[in-house]
Amino acid sequence: MMAEMPKPRTMFDKIWDRHVILEEEDETLLYIDRCLIHEGSRHTFEKIDREGHSVAEPEKIFAFSDHYVPTTNRDKGLLGIYDSQIRGMVELLASNCQRHGIQLFGIDDPRQGILHVAGPEQGITIPGILLVGADSHTSTHGALGNLSFGAGASDITHILVTQTLWQRRPKTMRITVDGDLSFGVSAKDVILAIIAQIGHGGAMGHAIEYAGSAIRAMSVEQRMTVCNMS
Repeated sequence: MMAEMPKPRTMFDKIWDRHVILEEEDETLLYIDRCLIHEGSRHTFEKIDREGHSVAEPEKIFAFSDHYVPTTNRDKGLLGIYDSQIRGMVELLASNCQRHGIQLFGIDDPRQGILHVAGPEQGITIPGILLVGADSHTSTHGALGNLSFGAGASDITHILVTQTLWQRRPKTMRITVDGDLSFGVSAKDVILAIIAQIGHGGAMGHAIEYAGSAIRAMSVEQRMTVCNMS
């Protein structure tokens, strides 16, 4: 008698299944390979300190000063941030990272940049991992062949303390884009056309996997644009 063939799995299925620690009813405890935070993540550290916790695996947490730092007067470093409240947020992130042993791409670091750009540039974002960020555009990193999504402050706190996260397994949606893009048509036009067809909430509760010749022909930067708006 022939053995039953295993059910085909998508890339999402393979990545998700590799990271499952525990399943209870409709919730799954996942191991998180990378977590990205920024100067707006101060509430996470406040909760960790208030409850007496420590960061479980600081080498897998990466911090970026990118959400509030100005684009002018960069040669002056912190002194170039004239808004005292914003300067305080940047300084607080540096202090929290130093106390917990977290790598910081701060305002004086030449590698500093928008976390969704600097992450791939610095090799933090790689294929096959499960990456969570404290930002709704974390899906950008999925362009490099991994499972990436954003999370709120409570979930980010859970990740920092346990390096895990409870999630409900989403459905999967395959979107195929074939053909050649006409002159002047960009990756942003592609994703805007997709949103126009399925609606801004059309993929709610789903993990999207893009396919087709038009997607395969895109550069990494173009794929990041598509994933950024997914």
